[in-house]
Amino acid sequence: MSRPTVLVVEDDLSLREALCETLSSARYPVATATDGADALQVLQRHEVTMVISDVDMRPMDGRTLLKRLKKGYPHLPVVLMSAFGSVSDAVEAMRNGAADYLTKPFDATVLLQMVGRFVGVAPQTDTQLIAVDPCTRELAVLARRVAASDATVLLTGESGTGKEVFADYIHRHSPRSGGPFVAINCAAIPENMLEAILFGYEKGAFTGAHEAKPGKFELANQGALLLDEVSEMALGLQAKLLRVLQEREVERLGGRRPISLDVRLLATTNCDLGARVREGRFREDLYYRLNVFPLRLPPLRDRRQDILPLAQRFAEVHRRGYSPARIDTGAGRLLLGHVWPGNVRELDNIIQRALILGSGETIEAQDIRFEAGMFPEPGEAGAQSAPVIASKPALEHDLKTREQELILEALTQGKGSRKEAAARLGISTRTLRYKLARLRESGVSIPG
Repeated sequence: MSRPTVLVVEDDLSLREALCETLSSARYPVATATDGADALQVLQRHEVTMVISDVDMRPMDGRTLLKRLKKGYPHLPVVLMSAFGSVSDAVEAMRNGAADYLTKPFDATVLLQMVGRFVGVAPQTDTQLIAVDPCTRELAVLARRVAASDATVLLTGESGTGKEVFADYIHRHSPRSGGPFVAINCAAIPENMLEAILFGYEKGAFTGAHEAKPGKFELANQGALLLDEVSEMALGLQAKLLRVLQEREVERLGGRRPISLDVRLLATTNCDLGARVREGRFREDLYYRLNVFPLRLPPLRDRRQDILPLAQRFAEVHRRGYSPARIDTGAGRLLLGHVWPGNVRELDNIIQRALILGSGETIEAQDIRFEAGMFPEPGEAGAQSAPVIASKPALEHDLKTREQELILEALTQGKGSRKEAAARLGISTRTLRYKLARLRESGVSIPG
């Protein structure tokens, strides 16, 4: 299956190159433009699935481009980014039709996660299921068994427990593993766009439908479709989804010809879907269609034997190309003592912080920083062992300041050589270029 093309619209050459390298590293085809007018010309030559645009550009800025795109390409997700973002700017952008809003500087992982949500295909990074704890091993066995069938699987559990990883694991161990694995986040896409993205549309189906587009169901033919956060789907769309599942065929918006489907369905939710049914917010018949084989993922605090193997895995991923950092006994004790309200996603964040604060070779206790307000009450496990940070803004400031110092020091020692500085920092030159672009956006003078 071909990867969706992402159009990056950015007038700053360094940042544009950094964004393109980040997307290319996840194997997304990328097209580029230097301003809004250039972007409109690119759209005439390329089939684009998503647009990421800076706001402040000349002659045509991002806001004007957004308005033009909403008229000519109403179902094309557009994400705006700005170095001067605020809550009011984000709200205004969303009201004008933007799919989301990014405030510079932002991490590469934030960018990839956002692209994965909107284009419907997850970034192709290493997704290895860690199953050391007995309860996780039992879930992995169940997942392998259900993978051999075509049964619909409903994965439930708290946010950040790894439901998408298990869905990918099921697909990779199924007879359909050679087919596409298409994902769509039902909570991230506006209701009026979700139907067209799911089912597709014909040319002329609505204003701005200049060409026919297949929906995610068609793109997932011979493979699997993941409906992430399916509980957030509107009731009216739930009825249409139910019909597609019952009939095993889909009609594009504005179309008259049913298209046969051969798709395996997976779905996730972090809420009690049965309670949603009782409240009248989710269709009972659709619930039973999705809940053929339920898999509930326990929170990380209930599978503690997975904590250190997961932490080690993240240390390897974030030091790609270099020897993985070792987690020493003191750091491991802190990780095991925490209750992990943010689950695996929180653990990933903390390991990234530790790699920034530490030497890069060993993660020590002093490198482990938890967020304020993310701790157990006194008397709970881990309450005495976790160092408390004064506040989230203070933590973010300390991390950014320390990272900036390390980068500038490495550049000075390497006499301005990006390659040598990246080697000293234990990161790739691509990552260093991205971080340097962010520092320039913040007004920092870069040596060399």
